[in-house]
Amino acid sequence: MLLFALVTLTAPALLALGALIGGGWAWAGLLWMTLLTAVLDEAVAWTLPAEDPDAEFPRADALSLALVAAQLGLLVLVIHALGQGRVAGIEALALALGTGLFLGQVGNSNAHELIHRSARLLRRAGTLAYVSVLYGQHVSGHLLVHHVHVGTRYDPSSARWGEGLYRFFLRAWPGELRRAFAAERARDLAAGRPAWRNPFAGYLLGGLGMLGLALWLGGLTGLAWYLAIAAFAQLQLMTSDYVQHYGLRRETGPDGKPEPVRPQHSWNAPHWFSTALMLNAPRHSDHHAHPARPYPALRLDDDMPRLPYALPVMACIALWPRHWRRLMDPRATAWQARVDAPPDPLTR
Repeated sequence: MLLFALVTLTAPALLALGALIGGGWAWAGLLWMTLLTAVLDEAVAWTLPAEDPDAEFPRADALSLALVAAQLGLLVLVIHALGQGRVAGIEALALALGTGLFLGQVGNSNAHELIHRSARLLRRAGTLAYVSVLYGQHVSGHLLVHHVHVGTRYDPSSARWGEGLYRFFLRAWPGELRRAFAAERARDLAAGRPAWRNPFAGYLLGGLGMLGLALWLGGLTGLAWYLAIAAFAQLQLMTSDYVQHYGLRRETGPDGKPEPVRPQHSWNAPHWFSTALMLNAPRHSDHHAHPARPYPALRLDDDMPRLPYALPVMACIALWPRHWRRLMDPRATAWQARVDAPPDPLTR
């Protein structure tokens, strides 16, 4: 837990200094999220150990809540600094990029953890984190659509074999919105709840509140910076989904139902620093197998598909679809063939 806290909380601290002081500090958070992460992932060959899955992790919950508070506070500082021109020019771009990377990688991973928790306070904190980047729809989409239909054509967030990242963006965002809203409406009708109690009403009001806050903090310039940072964070979230499920599918049985979710339906990465930075989110197979398992207990086994590079590096490679396909299509094909192959009777 000490490593998780040190790695995740250093990023918003550096970015906050960049918003308050500017100068070289405006670059510090960006370098922490990019260059330092890539170097340490490759320089130190180490895989984080998994904690006991039956243990409770009150410190993990405390860290998650602290990260939500840091995310909200950072947004206030950055929007005000950029909107009022206290940080300008190339330094402003560095600060905005670093903030977007923190929100899209650390903030997303933390919010993702929280919306799976059973305690109401933790779930609401996770929802607030997503609403703060204008992506409240992902709460419903992730829980009601992605985890149910992952690896099938009914899941907008599962990238198909041969699908480029930019085509995926155009399909995934509106597809998640439609399916998430339909799923929530179906729950409302089944429970007899009025439309105003639909979670999407909260997502909309929360998003409008964030837009008003950004306008108040930084004027039109601050609002424009906020919209850009929120969009950047959303694109990273979708890129993470793209990388972690690319080309892996669940087969449909004779009854028309997909096979159970297995470790072979998600890509994983063992790299220690980025794994700590993203609260074990790169251990994606175990998360889909045990969605309620706290992040310190997530495991990485040999029968899980592994990415050739760390998750942030793979996200950068995905920006070039042709190179991405050369790298990942053979791996996805090999893993799918392994999944589809009949069991060897000698190993039963």
